[in-house]
Amino acid sequence: MNPLPPYSRRLAALGDEIVHVAFIGSGPGDPGLMTVRARDYLAAADVVILDHFSGDELINTYCRPDVVVVPADTRSYGDADAPVRVARLLAATSALPGGRLVVRLMDGDPAFFEGLPDECRALREVGIGFDIVPGVTAISAVPTYAGVPLTSESVNVSGVHIVASTDMGQNWRAAAGDTETVVILGCTYLRQALAHLREAGRHPKTPVAIVERGSTVEQATWVFDLGKADAFLDRHTIHPLAVAVISKTVAERRDMSWFETKPLFGWRVLVPRTKDQAGPMVERLASYGAAATVVPTIGIEPPRTPQRMERAVKDLVAGRYAWVAFTSVNSVTAVREKFEEFGLDVRNLAGLRVASVGGVTAAALRSWGIIPDLMPDHEESTAGLLEVWPDFDPDVDPLNGVFLPRADIATDALLAGLAELGWEADDVTAYRTVRAAPPPAHIREAIKTGQFDAVLFTSSSTVRNLIGIAGKPHVATVVGCIGKATAQTARDHGLEVKVVPDEASAKALVDALADHGEELARTALAAKQPLKRPSQRRRRRSVPS
Repeated sequence: MNPLPPYSRRLAALGDEIVHVAFIGSGPGDPGLMTVRARDYLAAADVVILDHFSGDELINTYCRPDVVVVPADTRSYGDADAPVRVARLLAATSALPGGRLVVRLMDGDPAFFEGLPDECRALREVGIGFDIVPGVTAISAVPTYAGVPLTSESVNVSGVHIVASTDMGQNWRAAAGDTETVVILGCTYLRQALAHLREAGRHPKTPVAIVERGSTVEQATWVFDLGKADAFLDRHTIHPLAVAVISKTVAERRDMSWFETKPLFGWRVLVPRTKDQAGPMVERLASYGAAATVVPTIGIEPPRTPQRMERAVKDLVAGRYAWVAFTSVNSVTAVREKFEEFGLDVRNLAGLRVASVGGVTAAALRSWGIIPDLMPDHEESTAGLLEVWPDFDPDVDPLNGVFLPRADIATDALLAGLAELGWEADDVTAYRTVRAAPPPAHIREAIKTGQFDAVLFTSSSTVRNLIGIAGKPHVATVVGCIGKATAQTARDHGLEVKVVPDEASAKALVDALADHGEELARTALAAKQPLKRPSQRRRRRSVPS
């Protein structure tokens, strides 16, 4: 088991038969709102008990690969008496070795779980220790993501009244004043709650905001007056886990909306890359409000005959090269794996100059302890690398050898360019690229029918392979390409390319798509038309306010 967080090292001294339980909050939905302490516990967990909607993303991101995950089951946990919940929780870990750390991953903040005190008492009665880690609560986070403050001097609102979704026995008169904000967690009985507020004297013109999937890129917000609640609810089905805010502060949304006004908010973007390579793109797309779906289009396999790669690595260590040039993360991984296989480390590269084709590859090198000596100034490509590569000078360089560990399908442009500069490059197949298996049927259907708003291609091979395994993207889908060569490949396959950044990098490609999204918004505003995402052009959907 990995070391526990420093503040809980005392857990390491627990007896073999004792399970320690940590109740942690996952926050309102945005994984970035989980606390650092909660992440530490997930990293150390032997067992994770999921709550209602805490998802796989947190497990895959923060937990060990060998963690045991017990899926959410509200009948077993949320609706059972505390002793029964605890008994089932412990039974889920009975087959594991001693010294187990069980994490209850709970939605929002554990303090708002009504059964928490009873469950803690039950744990204490059987001699099991526990920790409670507060989480960011939806009470404040979800309205904030919708641009709705809970209090405001400008509209004279200073009080906050919280209502649980199933608690209709409130003192509604206390929440009826204009200076109060009412937050309803969960909308199972929203119609009844709003009726109670009206009967208690709340003004019918009081604005109501309903926020579904708050703090995620799928967030949707509806706004209406309290007096028109029944008419609205007759037309709309509201998710039972939505959050409702009844307050004059809802009017502040006109100036405070920051999340839903992002240039790619609500966009579904297809990223044809491996998950390892797509991480920075996914994060940057999320910063613009988009949800990314990663579809691997290639698989990586070792060379059919590894002897040449092994010989080149030995020559590298023996000092027979002046440079080694890495043109992808996969090339870094391939060389690193050979080093580990031979019992070598980065110290064996002392005196060798290292070139990187771009920032993502450089990050992989830095994680290995290597800082590149040479990188492109602008275009992150082999052409950009050649622009900054120095001429060979025999008076300065005693060796003219360059080691190029690359894919089996790499082009000869870099090889020829180095030769023109006087260098002798040894082009070695470090790995083979093979076409990935087709994505699931629902992804293929979404690609063909225009359910994705955009697709971002980062190489010509991703264009060819995506079409080969999943079909051609719909004409309504915005096609973005990392550079001119990739764009030409896309056009050769019948795609209309609308986004090509000035700089050939994944970051610049996402930024260029965001610029395109802003341009679409400006065009719609100038034409006084409602803004529609590309995927909405061919089908009608209910759009929240």
